[in-house]
Amino acid sequence: MEWLRQHVLRNCRKFTDMIPIAMALTFGLLLLGSLVWLLATHFIPALPSYAEDDPPSYEKILGMYMNFACIWPTVALAIAIPPANRRIFRDIMPNGRGNSLKGIALGLLLGFGLNTACIVISSLLGHVSLGLADVDPLRMLALFGAVFLQSGAEEITSRQFLFEKLRRRYQSPWVAIIFNSLFFMAMHLFNPGISAFAVTQIFLIGFIFSLFVHYFDGLWIAIFFHTTWNYTQNIIFGCPNSGQPGMYSLFTLTDSHAGPFFDPIFGVEGSVGACTLLAVLAVGILVFVKVKGIQGKDLWADLDAPRLEEAPKPELTSKPKHFA
Repeated sequence: MEWLRQHVLRNCRKFTDMIPIAMALTFGLLLLGSLVWLLATHFIPALPSYAEDDPPSYEKILGMYMNFACIWPTVALAIAIPPANRRIFRDIMPNGRGNSLKGIALGLLLGFGLNTACIVISSLLGHVSLGLADVDPLRMLALFGAVFLQSGAEEITSRQFLFEKLRRRYQSPWVAIIFNSLFFMAMHLFNPGISAFAVTQIFLIGFIFSLFVHYFDGLWIAIFFHTTWNYTQNIIFGCPNSGQPGMYSLFTLTDSHAGPFFDPIFGVEGSVGACTLLAVLAVGILVFVKVKGIQGKDLWADLDAPRLEEAPKPELTSKPKHFA
């Protein structure tokens, strides 16, 4: 136990930061936020909602993504109410590093670029055929906002709340990086068409998001990368996104076959090509931070000082002398 305290655990740790407890709390926030939105749609019928047996439509996909909207305030309350958690808010504040306009641009570029590359390659290989659809620009903009809410909700639960709780308890940042990526992967295990490549891809992209958060203080990079990753697949190209088929998109998927960069059921995310591209990106980030000597952020460093024990009182070895 003493070895754990010295080499694994941090002095600023909390009991609720233990891996299984932190994961359970994070999952609970996801469920609670979704339940709040479900109740809201029950009392306010005008809010977007959906049912699994509804036919594909703009309304259904908007409701599917908007189902994540109330996770934002739920996580915010989980951070704000316990005083010990409040510094976690720093992760989402502008900081001139990853949480900046450059960080947003990088996230948008990576999410759009990687997906577009996979679709273009699949199209050139004859594994994907696309047709242009007639869409309303305002609806496309509304869907971008809805996808942002969904993707951002997954990021603030995994890469903010869970990441920082694990970072507060364990000395190595790799505990937070690996286990929040595993949690993110586990959230998708029951998606339609899940496969070995899909599981690998989801872990890899969660790992990359974590690297941006840790080394570049870039939660904004992760949120916008995640947003355009989903939006490009599902809303621009009309392809499945994590097994969810396209329902309203700029392009329609007229034909598809399995290929190195595309899976007909799970989409780009279920392909060996996507896994390869993400693995290369992850290695590139690690090499970059190593060469540049970039140190990861640590919100809890000032709270992790050794706890000083009360010094023992000196014992008198002889009787005090009395002077006249």
